[in-house]
Amino acid sequence: MTGAAESTRPVVAVLYREALPPRLPEIEALAEVRLTKADGLAAAMDGAEVLYQWHSFSPALKENWSAASTLKWIHVSAAGVSQLLFDELIRSNVAYTNSRGVLSRSIAEFTLGFVLDMAKDAQGSLRLQQHQRWQHRVSRKIQGQRALVVGTGSIGREVAKLLSAVGMEVDGAGRTCRPGDTDFGQIHSSRELSGTVLAYDYVILAAPLTDETRGLVNAAVLAAMKPSACLINVGRGELVDTGALTGALTSGSIAGAALDVVHPEPLPEGHPLWGMENVIITPHMSGDTEEYLDDLGRLFVDNLKRYCGNEPLENIVDKDLGFVPAARAHP
Repeated sequence: MTGAAESTRPVVAVLYREALPPRLPEIEALAEVRLTKADGLAAAMDGAEVLYQWHSFSPALKENWSAASTLKWIHVSAAGVSQLLFDELIRSNVAYTNSRGVLSRSIAEFTLGFVLDMAKDAQGSLRLQQHQRWQHRVSRKIQGQRALVVGTGSIGREVAKLLSAVGMEVDGAGRTCRPGDTDFGQIHSSRELSGTVLAYDYVILAAPLTDETRGLVNAAVLAAMKPSACLINVGRGELVDTGALTGALTSGSIAGAALDVVHPEPLPEGHPLWGMENVIITPHMSGDTEEYLDDLGRLFVDNLKRYCGNEPLENIVDKDLGFVPAARAHP
């Protein structure tokens, strides 16, 4: 995908909800910018070549698709885009890019934090502290523990690198099984999780949500895990059957879970997962560092420069698959 002719400034419609995107002056230096909220998107897209979907999960594009006849490129400030794709967009020739890779290191750090939290029983220490109780316990080492990272894209690979750096043995699970990898010891097929998970102390979900991965961790997979194993989800809530997970945690079929994403989201008040001492819940924040908004903005500016210079775009989503294949990824 190449962009506009060098002699013209492309028209970029910027969809936002409340706060404007960072690095707006840099965008305005490269293009004619039309700022719009959802109710003005149709008018803003009239004659526009580019849509910068800063309001990542707005349904406005689908609702106004008939007004998108001149679009050549859409960029969304999120990595997971399965819920944003629709038939007309998938069938179109419009290039679609996402923000793959921007949050990967932060999510990996959050994942390592989850592993350490559970291995060292930080939650238990906090509860004892709150009751002013001095109670000695022992904790788990993570060196030598085995982790299976489900999802071998940008996030999964950053997770693997960090966990390997602290002495864990890390394998992956992806669409296809293959031996040997630069970041994983081996890669299993994610279709065969129930026959794979028994060997691992931590099962970590970092896969995109697609038709193939929805409900991937079901009752059979949870039943196949070690009773001492923990599940970590930093991918998408719908990767997991929440009812089956609740049952497995209640029965002691698995030791614990750390969930940055859940289904439904937000988790309803009164849901059993809220009150479980072997569960850590965070509100879908694993990638959100103090700098993340600026990092997302920088990625779009860099890609806009490529578009204006007729260079290939980075992070082009395969709209049929719902994610960026490795060959199209941001370096």
